Amino acid sequence: MTAHGASREAFAAARERLDALTDSTSVDAAQLAGELAAVTALLHREVSLRRVLTDPAQAGEAKAELVQRLLGSQISGATADLVSGTVRSRWSQSRDLVDALEELANIADLTAAQKAGRLDNVEDELFRFGRIVSSNTELRAALTNRKATASAKSELLRSLLGGRADAATERLVTRLVTAPRGRSLEVGLESLSRLAAERRDRMVAVVTSAVPLSDPQKQRLGAALAKLYGRPMHLNLDVDPAVLGGIRVQVGDEVINGSLADRIEDAARRMAS
Repeated sequence: MTAHGASREAFAAARERLDALTDSTSVDAAQLAGELAAVTALLHREVSLRRVLTDPAQAGEAKAELVQRLLGSQISGATADLVSGTVRSRWSQSRDLVDALEELANIADLTAAQKAGRLDNVEDELFRFGRIVSSNTELRAALTNRKATASAKSELLRSLLGGRADAATERLVTRLVTAPRGRSLEVGLESLSRLAAERRDRMVAVVTSAVPLSDPQKQRLGAALAKLYGRPMHLNLDVDPAVLGGIRVQVGDEVINGSLADRIEDAARRMAS
């Protein structure tokens, strides 16, 4: 989540409360994620309520009591307490509260996958799904069609992912597709991938090679990148014959080009200049 000033501090406090909740074995992180997503959808629709809950002129305790009164009977106590604590904080913009709750829902789902020992699977599935969408214009059009209903999109995703992907992956992608909130599908999937990597305090490197890398090559590359960036590195691997040779590595906005195709293009540019 990109936030500034008061919203950044409020979100950091909310993350700490979420981590404390999900550390407890008595809290169902997947249920928490679903309920946070429902609250996100409600506040996205109800602009007036969102403004009341982020109004700096209103006392934090009064806003927390409003949450308990409106939502306490519809969501679990853990979720109600988390949302109540979140609205007590000061937010720079009303939209920041909705963005924060949405990200907390995604983190809770990723935490559920981590507890089940499935986080690596979810990371890989999010990456692969993003690659499938980017290479299939008809699928992307169907998933981003504004005239299609949320139920129709959910059913399409169920036919694609149901029984083939982790339940957390299906939930995360379905929420993104049915409630994009102004984001492109690609940006949303990249954000989810970053969150998944952060669960293990890892960075993500997108590695494109002409042929699949061997396990020793993956290990050496991962170790080299971890040393370079000073943090554990998760490799998302893609194969593209157009690379011709070598590899292309992207970490965030930084691209490390080591492919033959890139070297040919560089040589051609130097000859033309």
